[in-house]
Amino acid sequence: MIITKSSAHGSCYAPPSKSMSHRYLIAAALSNQKSTVKNIAYSQDIKATLQCLSAMGIDFNVNKDSIDFSGNKKSIDTDEIIFDCNESGSTLRFFIPIALTLNKKAKFLGSETLIHRPMTVYEDICKQQNISFEIEGNSIKTDGSLKADTFIISGNISSQFITGLLFALPLLDGDSILKITNKFESRSYVEMTLMVLKEFGIAIKWLNKKTLFIKGNQKYNSTESTVEGDYSNSAFFEAFNTLDGNVKIEGLREDSLQGDKVYIDYYKSLCKKKAHLDISNCPDLGPILFVVAALHQGGIFKGTKRLQIKESNRGAVMQEELAKFGVDMKVYNNKIIINKSEIHKPDIALDGHNDHRIVMSLVTMLSQTGGRIEGIQAVRKSLPDYFIRIKKLGIQFEVENEEESKLLEEQK
Repeated sequence: MIITKSSAHGSCYAPPSKSMSHRYLIAAALSNQKSTVKNIAYSQDIKATLQCLSAMGIDFNVNKDSIDFSGNKKSIDTDEIIFDCNESGSTLRFFIPIALTLNKKAKFLGSETLIHRPMTVYEDICKQQNISFEIEGNSIKTDGSLKADTFIISGNISSQFITGLLFALPLLDGDSILKITNKFESRSYVEMTLMVLKEFGIAIKWLNKKTLFIKGNQKYNSTESTVEGDYSNSAFFEAFNTLDGNVKIEGLREDSLQGDKVYIDYYKSLCKKKAHLDISNCPDLGPILFVVAALHQGGIFKGTKRLQIKESNRGAVMQEELAKFGVDMKVYNNKIIINKSEIHKPDIALDGHNDHRIVMSLVTMLSQTGGRIEGIQAVRKSLPDYFIRIKKLGIQFEVENEEESKLLEEQK
């Protein structure tokens, strides 16, 4: 795609929260009752979660932007359930504990980068409970049943492990304790999970700031839910407002528990000075925050270590791509420094590194200089209509790939 220097103006409705969509869909499925989840966008990650629910025998009907669960469950004739997670880290980490409640062998498929993301939390739990857990090529195999227990999890790895256990532990025969050690990063994602579970009638109690009590033998209730707007993806549209744009985002809850809503304050800081920001609780904002910093006064970011294990090594690849604009960016183990630089139009094409957040961040950068970017299809992972949205706002581009151009036309 060739991006022409242009600015964004107008309004757009916030995309549905991908994080909340995963949670509502799984909870509705576990209720085994009639439930409806509204305001769904069918990104690749959400499709992966739906595939896994189908693999479990969950019966549901897909509508334009909602999903109806019948409450019926199809029998599973095979000894082994195949969960195809594609490239969705949430799907994989949420479903592993759930699979361990089904009394079936399970095989999880996914891209090489997904399967080889850190899984030590689940490996250790399975080892302690004599459950088979094997990583083979691009798959993970499990065999055994999860038992109620006291689980100790580091809070600085990924909150997805905690959420996965919170889905499964209420279903077990017996009460469980979940203790979180070390710095509790991305706590907001756990609070989002607890909010959804409460809506479905699941009672989980904080004993203290890092310890959860989960009563066993609970049942998920039937409910009708609407997915709220997504701050994570809205950050890419509102980033245009830090440049010369004027975009109004509608459909975001001011009282949302989403941690990524912090971008509102972070953008203000970056526009004023070379701000010092901690992104340990909002790592998904990293790439777009780096762009805003590069286009203003620079920035110093701590809590960046987990960017190494996302869809790409986000710190390293942003350093590589922003260097093409002349940006001085230094990457350390848990810190990234961006110095104020003279920005120029890239002489060579940018690479999206098969990472949706990298692509959308780089497109924001290119809107200020113009230039070419490859690998734009990565946005389908979380926001398939991203380019349709920014075109309506006034960002000008030309798609070079005929197949990709047809897909964009279809989305209109």
